[in-house]
Amino acid sequence: MGAAYALFIAVFLACAVEAVEATTIVLAAGTARDWRSAGVGVGAALCVLAVIVAALGPAVSEIPLRGLRVVVGALLLVFGLQWIRKAILRASGHKALHDEDKLYAKHLAEATGQEVRRAGFVPDWYGFTLSFKGVLLEGLEVVFIVLTFGANDHNIGLATIGAACAVVVVAAIGFAVKAPLARVPENTMKFVVGIMLTSFGVFWGAEGAGANWPGSDAALLVIIPAIGLYCVGLVALLRRTGTAGTTSSPAGVPAAASRGVH
Repeated sequence: MGAAYALFIAVFLACAVEAVEATTIVLAAGTARDWRSAGVGVGAALCVLAVIVAALGPAVSEIPLRGLRVVVGALLLVFGLQWIRKAILRASGHKALHDEDKLYAKHLAEATGQEVRRAGFVPDWYGFTLSFKGVLLEGLEVVFIVLTFGANDHNIGLATIGAACAVVVVAAIGFAVKAPLARVPENTMKFVVGIMLTSFGVFWGAEGAGANWPGSDAALLVIIPAIGLYCVGLVALLRRTGTAGTTSSPAGVPAAASRGVH
């Protein structure tokens, strides 16, 4: 039961992050261009994603479990460690925080300056393509999360429910306020998701390689907090290093900048 809760939470948070970014793009397309075109773009992207899921779902489930866990574990480690790296740099002040307001303003400015061009039953082709690409790209990541987590744990149904809940909640909030989801603590969510992805990657990768975890799935209740504490420790260390380095850098330039951290 504990593993099921962990699976649901990991999928929900990871998909919520992707849903925030997709909703921001759709809101910009609808506000600056045409809501009908943006809606058609969303519908078209969802149809493509449905076809992809229908095609890949059975194929993924046919892969031998042991081999699947090695592959999935490796992929989750790649994604998880990338998210953790960025989250640690942001939390420690070495990288700018992800700002949905700026992202929304950027997409809004780009969309406003484009010429209106009708294509078939779509009133505004640019609004359609902007919405379609945003939902498709972020949706592909949601599909990857659902298929990898669900197939590996033999519970695609629960993973799908977690993803659907995340998308519905984020989209409902976004369209209710008709504004970017800047108040959603996305940077914190990415930190947590990075820890979860890395933890599952370690757990499943080791199992696929033939390791037996003490307590089986209950080992996740130790792995996740352990990786979380390690990451928090790195944040504290980098903050201290950055503060100490500020006074020793030439011309008052922070140490992080002098080291070329971006």
